[in-house]
Amino acid sequence: MSKPMDPSPLQPAVDLANWSCPLPLRDSPHIVMGHGGGGRLSAELVEHLFVPAFSSGDDSALARLGDSAVVAVGAERLAFTTDSYVVRPRWFPGGSIGDLAVNGTVNDLAMMGARPLYLTVGFILEEGLEVAELGRIVEVMGRAAREAGVTIVAGDTKVVDAGHGDGVYINTAGVGAVPAGVTIGPELARPGDVVIVSGPIGMHGIAVLSVRDGLEFGSQIASDSAPLGDLVAELIDAGVQIHALRDPTRGGVAATLNEIATASQVGVHIEERQVPVPADVRAACGFLGLDPMCVANEGKLVAFVAPSDADRALALMHSHRHGTGAVIVGEVTADHPGVVVARTAIGGTRVVDLPLAEQLPRIC
Repeated sequence: MSKPMDPSPLQPAVDLANWSCPLPLRDSPHIVMGHGGGGRLSAELVEHLFVPAFSSGDDSALARLGDSAVVAVGAERLAFTTDSYVVRPRWFPGGSIGDLAVNGTVNDLAMMGARPLYLTVGFILEEGLEVAELGRIVEVMGRAAREAGVTIVAGDTKVVDAGHGDGVYINTAGVGAVPAGVTIGPELARPGDVVIVSGPIGMHGIAVLSVRDGLEFGSQIASDSAPLGDLVAELIDAGVQIHALRDPTRGGVAATLNEIATASQVGVHIEERQVPVPADVRAACGFLGLDPMCVANEGKLVAFVAPSDADRALALMHSHRHGTGAVIVGEVTADHPGVVVARTAIGGTRVVDLPLAEQLPRIC
């Protein structure tokens, strides 16, 4: 009997014709904007599609689903992250797609306790984009990188046909060094931890929306886009016991709290009155029917800190220009694992659920 022939090298390893969508994704068989919004649809896509496909024999870094992956390289630990920026419009009060791309990547590294070091940048440019505007964007990126203390060391440029790229998309990847003895992750929150938000929330999402849709709210709301590496480094250098950190971008504070509660299998209890929402953001959200807890931020962090260090962490934040508005908003409990509960201003309680989709698309 002749030996069966080996499969053709051109034949896909996966039987694409018979591939079926994982059960949790069958209610949304096509990609919608909400799949990129940081809410429940995003979580399902990551958990049931990307992670199973990309998992390997050593997938602990991937499985943690942190803002960055922490990997060992010899005796050193490095944090590695990547992100893409498609915000529309490209310029908004308080920032632009350029500084957003730098700050967002720096912050993802910092949320794992890393000292951000190097970035790479990829540009997807649409035919017809004015070179003068691209020049302004890259100048802004250079200034943002210098302010954040990182160096842009490599990049790539691609051009797509007119009508297929919305001007410019930017992809960034970042590498940072994790200090010895520092372990921070979404799965490390524990009962008794104090939850701190580093300042007023909701400004970035509302700032982008206001210029995109030509809305006026009585005063101009500016994005809070800022690098947080120095703030995190000061907390670590002072010996503050930080168990978990997240920057509440897509999905806002609500998504961040739910992600950490789920990863650590703890409950989170917050005092809704303590959550710092600026009056103009609250008014805008009321007008638009939005929950400020679900609106994106680009220069804030949520920290889960040991109770013995909470006051010291708060004082250190108050002394830093990106943490002057920091407040304690709640605590971690062993009750209701994986669930975030808020006590409302009138004394009742409500479950703060993971947003289903993105309330404000294209905000980063």
